[in-house]
Amino acid sequence: MAGFLARRLLSYVVLVAVAASLAYLLAAVALDPRSNYADRTPKPPPGVVDAQLTALNLNDKTPLLQRYAVWAGGVVRGDFGKTVTGASVNDDLARRMGVTFRLILLGLVFGSLLGVAVGAYAAVRQYGWFDRLSAGLSFLVLAVPVVVLANMLILLASWANDNLFGTQVFLVSGEYTGGLEAGFWGQLLDRLQHLVLPTVSLSLGLTAVFSRYQRNMMLDVLGADFLRTAMAKGLSRRRALVTHGLRTALIPVVTYFAFTFGVLLTGATFTEKIFGWHGLGEQLINSIFTNDVNTVAAISLLAAVAVLFAALAADLLHAALDPRVRA
Repeated sequence: MAGFLARRLLSYVVLVAVAASLAYLLAAVALDPRSNYADRTPKPPPGVVDAQLTALNLNDKTPLLQRYAVWAGGVVRGDFGKTVTGASVNDDLARRMGVTFRLILLGLVFGSLLGVAVGAYAAVRQYGWFDRLSAGLSFLVLAVPVVVLANMLILLASWANDNLFGTQVFLVSGEYTGGLEAGFWGQLLDRLQHLVLPTVSLSLGLTAVFSRYQRNMMLDVLGADFLRTAMAKGLSRRRALVTHGLRTALIPVVTYFAFTFGVLLTGATFTEKIFGWHGLGEQLINSIFTNDVNTVAAISLLAAVAVLFAALAADLLHAALDPRVRA
């Protein structure tokens, strides 16, 4: 078991290094930090621009591999370099990481658990009203882009606040209310009110995907010999389905877990922008517009590391469900 995980971790580390290197090289080639100085008034002398870009390791006159070597050496020491404004990339991303990963982890937990439950129950009640209803809703959610879905949730929440509750139950902008003085519990409630809509926005798509995938996997094991044998030995149908059927059907689903984490990172980019959350996704978009090579590369590296940990968690879940892996 330990050897299996060690080999997988080593391969993941290599993949992260390759992905981060390609992200930096692509950003360094595609983005043009020099253009940030073109529209300044008065226009700075070329020598001053070169000196500033060189100090930030962004000078396009420096060979690409030399710039990459400087950047990679800094990353090994835990230093992601400077932004185009000269600020530390580390300081900015340290705060934004907590914002993004808090949102993604909540969306992942709620979306995957609900999707697995819906998919498993739909398989057990195949062709029943619940199966047909869940299938229709899943395909409807999957057909709607994240941007449209998030704005629909905002409109629905605004209508509910005005017509059902008569007060602001769902808060649609920002992570919290600035300047709020309501004590610990009041501030916690305020953050939860801001967290509901972005979490639902991320969870719905994940629920739809997992429910369809789990339903198909569950259908494959419903008629399996081991399930009939378990019931023949005296287990009730419900206990046999949960103890043996669902556990076996979950094995392919947890393998899919790591890939959905990467999809959530993409979805969070739009979600943060729409709901005014200042996380990594919002900063990635801003950095592309400002030609901030170091920030783009740092966010790409963090995303790759996050997917690595998600893949490692999927391996651990796989080993917990399948005794053959532990052996």
